[in-house]
Amino acid sequence: MALNRAQTSAVSVVLTDVSASVVAAWRAAFADTPGIEIRKGSILDTKADAWVSPTNSRGRMDGGTDAAVKRYLGAGIQLRVQRAIRDGFGGSLPVGSAVCVPTGAVHPRFLISTPTMEGSSENVSETLNVALACAAAFQAIHRQNAEAPGSITSVALVGMGARTGRVPARVCANLMWTGWTLFDEHAFTDYDDLRATITAQLDDLTAAPETERVRVDPARRTGARR
Repeated sequence: MALNRAQTSAVSVVLTDVSASVVAAWRAAFADTPGIEIRKGSILDTKADAWVSPTNSRGRMDGGTDAAVKRYLGAGIQLRVQRAIRDGFGGSLPVGSAVCVPTGAVHPRFLISTPTMEGSSENVSETLNVALACAAAFQAIHRQNAEAPGSITSVALVGMGARTGRVPARVCANLMWTGWTLFDEHAFTDYDDLRATITAQLDDLTAAPETERVRVDPARRTGARR
């Protein structure tokens, strides 16, 4: 599916979390990034067209943000997520992929589920899963807006992997910034392309100190730090 960058660029982003350390880390990582609203609070209180919920590869919404979202939207949302995973990915959603499903609610109209881990309650603090998951979530917005222009104009995200996945707040924030820059600058044709682009530049990401952000460049095979 070809993606029209002009159709997918105007999306406001809200980063919201109940953790003060995550919010502080976002403020540092996104300090010079326009168009990002950062707030302390629950995603359940955020009015946006789409919410992003970190999940596992099977779409079992049994912990963390997933469980809170399922309680809020009803058990049927898990069935929609798992049906989308079954139909699009054979029942198992790889890290670096996402599904976007209608919720039937006014806010949010869509739920984007993207795995930060394969199973439930895994420690992913030594992985780049947060960057892959965040980039995949934004890629899902590109795809949804390519199919129905303007259907997602705002999105809310939590600190991905910072709770159940035990990713340190500063690392989480920097990896989410990496995922955001890909959305802001590039629309991938598919999730395989997205994963290949990020994993080809793993050395730059893993070699960077915790306080340094790394920009992934889709046009070349090595990363450029910023």
